[in-house]
Amino acid sequence: MRSGLVGWSALGLADLFRAESFAASPRQSANGGKSIILLWLWGGPSHMETFDLKPQAPAEFRGEFDPIATNVSGLKISEHLPKLAGLGDKFALVRSISHDSPGHVNSTHTLLSGYPGNALEQPPYAPEHPDLFAVTGKLLGSRVDGMPPLVSMPFTRYQGGAYLGAAHNPFVVKANPNSDKFSVPNTSLAGMTKPQFEQRLDLLKEFDQYRRDVDASGMMDSVDEFNHKAVAILTGDAARDAFDIGREDPRTRDRYGRHAVGQRCLLARRLVEAGARIVSIDFATVPGQKAFSWDDHASVWNIFEQMKIRLPVLDQVVSALVEDIHARALQDDVLLVVMGEMSHTPRLSNFQGKPGREHWGRTMSVFLSGGGMPMGQVVGSTNSKGDEVLSRLVTPNDLLATWYKHLGVPLATHFPDHGGRPTPILPDGAPIAELI
Repeated sequence: MRSGLVGWSALGLADLFRAESFAASPRQSANGGKSIILLWLWGGPSHMETFDLKPQAPAEFRGEFDPIATNVSGLKISEHLPKLAGLGDKFALVRSISHDSPGHVNSTHTLLSGYPGNALEQPPYAPEHPDLFAVTGKLLGSRVDGMPPLVSMPFTRYQGGAYLGAAHNPFVVKANPNSDKFSVPNTSLAGMTKPQFEQRLDLLKEFDQYRRDVDASGMMDSVDEFNHKAVAILTGDAARDAFDIGREDPRTRDRYGRHAVGQRCLLARRLVEAGARIVSIDFATVPGQKAFSWDDHASVWNIFEQMKIRLPVLDQVVSALVEDIHARALQDDVLLVVMGEMSHTPRLSNFQGKPGREHWGRTMSVFLSGGGMPMGQVVGSTNSKGDEVLSRLVTPNDLLATWYKHLGVPLATHFPDHGGRPTPILPDGAPIAELI
């Protein structure tokens, strides 16, 4: 019977809408209009080639690129980001973020959960604490009925729900929206008409009513909530319309770039406008790029050759997002964040003639735009070599607290961990005063 229904266990949305153990679990109101688009530069973009160049540093630090002026006096960024340079009044840079997590996985855990993840570099990479996505999904749920609250494209780089459970994992869209055959699974009835679907739902309810009558735990009520959300996506228009990127003006699609990362960024804008709370895009391989990430070790490739391929694409997609968010009057509600889990060493390495940089989290930069925050500014600074914070040290928890405040998540929230101990969503940190 459930197979005929394409039953709740086969809807393909189980990871997104799994029941939260009991119906009595506390949930806040799903109302609220704030969103985040997170463009994740996996591997860790070097601040020395992007947003915090040091042209006066010794040769073994400064690299090959020069800074250029933006339209904000005193604010300079990489010469390979000219479109963004014309939008300096619409973004803010935090140049003084510092952490000590050494690897990609534990650094991601640190940046997105607020807790060190020092044991995460070996399989199965189990998270120790829930991340931004899980906490937000748990507390706030969906903004719009029929829209998934959390979406990742084409996969997740975050660490997951930990003791909150996998129910709050995002809806993952692996398909390439730049493809003519792009479609998102599980947002249609797969050839079944709505009346047929509703008839099968009615039959399913008769069986579930018996189970509900004998269920003393309250679990069936939670399953009802899960079923309601899954069916709302399948039978409603909100998600299907939001994912239909073909509705966009071809000129807009051209502006973002006819490649996977460009079209994913455009789709992210469509999704937050339609009601998603957090949409993440993994900026991985781009056309002509050897590198599978921003992990620019000297032992694998020439950092400057690869940056010259990546940075123009970053310039294109981020400038398009910033302009689009403002053109559609979303800048007070949508916060765009561009970052990775770390930076790379200010001092250059060299391997068989190839320059590169190694893992480094003690000085890193983050780009933010919108969110109703004051733009056209730089928060914090690093020294002349870029290897130490000179002013206004910002921790990952300060950054997370800023995002939580934007979304409307109370910072005093605690959840019971696996041992039942009340554990804060952040052990410390405060919103960045210059941005709120």
